[in-house]
Amino acid sequence: MSQSLSNFADLLHSAERSAVHLEMRDVYAVENETERIAAWKRGHRLDPADRDTWWRPWHDLVQEVTGKGVVVRRARIVSEPASEYIRYEHSGTFTNIAAGEDVRWLPRRSASDIALPGSDFWLFDNRIVQFNIFDGDGRWVHTDQTEASEVVTLCAAAFEAVWERAIPHEKYTV
Repeated sequence: MSQSLSNFADLLHSAERSAVHLEMRDVYAVENETERIAAWKRGHRLDPADRDTWWRPWHDLVQEVTGKGVVVRRARIVSEPASEYIRYEHSGTFTNIAAGEDVRWLPRRSASDIALPGSDFWLFDNRIVQFNIFDGDGRWVHTDQTEASEVVTLCAAAFEAVWERAIPHEKYTV
């Protein structure tokens, strides 16, 4: 992803109570994960006991933020059968949980009657929405931020509706 982690890190650090993330794509073209995905396709799996091999700056950031009491939740709406990318992502989600995130999965068929925004987003303290805009191939393009109350309300309601129906990571299989 071309987005600067430090700008996002500042936004996440500014959260006082909550940071929620809704992901709705079945494929993300994440530039710095190309080799990890290739290794996963060859059968490599992360070892939960060997944190040094998978602990990345993201995990440090989440652990720091959750350590100060911020609740970080991530919900993923996914098609079934799952795409190869989602299967890869699912296999490594234990790392997000180890860092302090709570993660749930919602089969897309169970989200059909939920009003959803058009793009993935982060919502910080029910105050600021950051939309992540991707191209058709799943490459990150840019972010848009807003504090507009109607957008915050839509995103908060969408996330909570998804969260309520979603399956906790440890119970969801792909």
